[in-house]
Amino acid sequence: MRGPLVVRRAFSEPLLLLAAFGSILLATTTLVALTMYVSSIGDAGVRRAMETASYRETTTTISSLVTAETLPRYDRAVRDVLTGVHGTPPALTVSLRSDSYVMPGQDGEKAPELLRFGSHDGLDRHARLVSGRWPRTGGPVVEAAIPLPAASAPGFGAGREFVTEGRLDHRPVTVRVVGVFQLHDLADERWAGEELLRRGVEHGDYTTYGPLMVARETFTARFATNVRAVWTAEPDLGTLTLDRLRPLAEALGQVRERLTAAGCVNCLTAGRLPGILTQLATASLVTRSTMLVPVLQLLVLAAYTTMLTGRLLADHRRMETALLRSRGAGTARLAALAGGEALLVAVPCAIAAPWLGPPLLALVHRLPWIEASGVRLTPAADPGAFLVAFCVALAAAVLLALPALAGARRTYVEEQTARGRGVRGLIERAGADLALLAVAGLAIWQLQHYGAPVTGTAAGGLGVDPLIVSGPALALLAGGMLGLRLVPRVSRLAGRLMSRRPTLAPALGAWQVGRRPLRYAGPALLLTMAIAIGILSMATTSTWQASQLDQAVHRAGAGLRLSGPAAGPELGPLGRGTAFTTLPGVTAASPAFRGQAEVGGESALLLGLDAARLGELFGLRPDLSARTVAQLSRALPGDRAGKLDLPGRPRALTVRVEAGAAVPARLVLSDALGAWHDLPLGGLRPGGNRVELDLTPLAGRSGAITYPLSLRGLVTDGRTALRLTGLSADGRDVPVPSGAVAFGPSREPGPLPVVLTPGLAASLGLGVGQTGPATFAGRVLRVEVAGVVASMPTSAPGQQAVLADWETLQARELAAAQPPRPVTEWWLAASDTAPARAILRENPQWDVTVVDRGELAAKLRDDPLASGLRGALVLGFGAALGFALLGFLVNAVVAARERRAEFAVLRALGAGSRQIFGMLVTEQAFVVGLSLVSGTALAVVVGNLVVPHIVLTGQASAVTPGVLFQVPWAATVAMLALVAGVLLLIVAGLARRLRRGQTLEER
Repeated sequence: MRGPLVVRRAFSEPLLLLAAFGSILLATTTLVALTMYVSSIGDAGVRRAMETASYRETTTTISSLVTAETLPRYDRAVRDVLTGVHGTPPALTVSLRSDSYVMPGQDGEKAPELLRFGSHDGLDRHARLVSGRWPRTGGPVVEAAIPLPAASAPGFGAGREFVTEGRLDHRPVTVRVVGVFQLHDLADERWAGEELLRRGVEHGDYTTYGPLMVARETFTARFATNVRAVWTAEPDLGTLTLDRLRPLAEALGQVRERLTAAGCVNCLTAGRLPGILTQLATASLVTRSTMLVPVLQLLVLAAYTTMLTGRLLADHRRMETALLRSRGAGTARLAALAGGEALLVAVPCAIAAPWLGPPLLALVHRLPWIEASGVRLTPAADPGAFLVAFCVALAAAVLLALPALAGARRTYVEEQTARGRGVRGLIERAGADLALLAVAGLAIWQLQHYGAPVTGTAAGGLGVDPLIVSGPALALLAGGMLGLRLVPRVSRLAGRLMSRRPTLAPALGAWQVGRRPLRYAGPALLLTMAIAIGILSMATTSTWQASQLDQAVHRAGAGLRLSGPAAGPELGPLGRGTAFTTLPGVTAASPAFRGQAEVGGESALLLGLDAARLGELFGLRPDLSARTVAQLSRALPGDRAGKLDLPGRPRALTVRVEAGAAVPARLVLSDALGAWHDLPLGGLRPGGNRVELDLTPLAGRSGAITYPLSLRGLVTDGRTALRLTGLSADGRDVPVPSGAVAFGPSREPGPLPVVLTPGLAASLGLGVGQTGPATFAGRVLRVEVAGVVASMPTSAPGQQAVLADWETLQARELAAAQPPRPVTEWWLAASDTAPARAILRENPQWDVTVVDRGELAAKLRDDPLASGLRGALVLGFGAALGFALLGFLVNAVVAARERRAEFAVLRALGAGSRQIFGMLVTEQAFVVGLSLVSGTALAVVVGNLVVPHIVLTGQASAVTPGVLFQVPWAATVAMLALVAGVLLLIVAGLARRLRRGQTLEER
């Protein structure tokens, strides 16, 4: 009998039953989807991180000296140990290089050219044959294949046969070159350290060609004479999961000990994989902990929505409960009825939620900014999802039944008396909202102190701190509860204001709110929290996106930043700038110097840039400096060096110099792009000297010089005076100033203007605009502080740095008789960097490392571990609005239905439909308006305290530059207007329903 009674009782209130079902289904589905998302984004992030990691980051190398006897034993030990560590055999590559052999025909030479033999497993997969075939093993003649760059050496063509001998054992080896090959990608990280294989020749004390690649069996039999072998393990990390990160890192850290135990006592291990795995495990933990923040916020909102629905249901059944008690129903029977009714609603939600969660996640991942990350989550309704759904549904059922149980012992008269007693709620009277605010404040303080919701555990590891994670949710709840204290006060104030108006409806509506503030407190708190969660979600997403762009701009410095050697065979010192500045899309460029320097006794990053180009190139966020970039650009230039422009496009110079003693000297030139370079004049003898200089190497094999060239002066050690007596360019005489050694400042240079980081400014005791002495790069000189920046673009977090104008810095070096600083970087501005980046990658021989701001921003944006919070915020945002609309709708309908008699009395007293509608609008507008304002203010306050500390890098470290909290006010106002409009439509629909009821009664 109990079962049917529960069913009949539940379906006697279809509206409230539907509202309870909707709130519990929304809660269980969203929370199941969030837990699926939190658990799966970690694994997806790990897989993505491993898929996009570089070759050097994921490989482990083991090296040892081997002989023909030890190589097979060591190889077996390495394979067994690595298989035991990874669980499956990794892809293992063995690379071998021989001792030096003498080039054919150079026996007996004092400094002969040399060659080396080598072997590399799977070389045919990473190179193509230009001619011939790959070498085979066996036979008296050693078959070898040679890199294409080395094939130009005499006697190295395909099909050539020669005899060479070892420099150490003098054993002759007959070699036949059977093939010429070219590596697919010279810039591939697997060839890092293999300069001979990439270039075919190395120049040093000896010129070495090769390596002549032979089969591994041939190398073991002929060349394994105590040479170094390198094993490179490339494991399959595509299926790596979170729970394997730390164990695998620990196992990899013990590889050397295991190899020693296996007999490879000389084996050395190297690799960045253990550190990367540990860092990834920490980042995953921090990411999941930050994603718990919106989960807990939503959990609190769902709990309150369910309790509000339960309270409405209990209030609506006060008379029914009193009648049941009068007929002998005890507390246990009433509790059974309430619990059975709650379970009747909650159990179907628990069953449906795990199946609805994956489609909901798929819908979220269709959003463009989340789909761009490339992560594809495939969560399924597994036992864990059902467990979460049943736990959430059970908790919701308890919360739904609690209000009915709380009033089960009171009679109808007692219930009415309790409802009419005072205007202050139990929570407010007990001061629980203040206590909750104190706990939330403590949690947020800890979040700001630790910088993340993760703290150290007693075991020495890391764990999620429940207090810190719950801090934002507690702060929203405490703030909303404090806002309830405003309801009676604001209602009384509104009542006084409305009473002065001649119309009845607004005054009556304000009086109604003031008379029954607790009736409106529930929906007001629900709306306040929902609006706060919605705005906080949008603000967190906006802040995160802005922070990713800020990080990219700060790390790149300019649109494109190219670093590499100052000169190379392809592009000479004055040819690199021409190649880079003519790339498609480049609109501005500056040569740059980057290096470490001691400033004021502290090690600092020294940057030299063209001050005139700072506005186009220097990515400095405005809040990092009191002075704008334009002001810094005007303040940085100091005393600059003079120059003597050379006419035409000279390819050779003739320099005539008079020296007082034998001394080495160098000639300093610069091109039209501002790149400086010094050419050696050799050792000058006393008296007149005539030196011929070939300028073509300054461009390199494929480079070009940007003319005009300018002579900056001569640099010597200062032991004697030099005088430039003549100069000709391509045979044409160029007038020179008499007695010129360096075209530096004509007077003693003034202070060097610099931009400093706060630490350096404090150590020097100088502020903006002040001048003082400083030890700068080993010399004491006066500096003038042109500006102080909180964090210098392109510097590492916490690194001290100094910025100076490029030309002023070079003039200082010239005045001090020092060689000019080399161009170590080129900073380029480009509206679209993709074409330039493509050309740079097509020319690996230029030896350039590219930092692309756009590419870096996309990489940061699409990092699953860093961007995982966005998906959780989208789910939380949608669910919060759903709870708000559902709760407001149910509360408004139930309240209006309960007040039918009151409306009938008002109509009997002469109130018209418009006046009743105005009264309803006033009441609900009060709730909506107060909730929108309170929710917005609460979101801004909590967001400023919390969001900058949960926006972290993909490595779970603090962001540089610091995070700036941003509220997207346009989207926020649009959202508030949309919510207000929907709520107004609900009120209008309710009024229309009441009017229809009135019409039917009149008929």
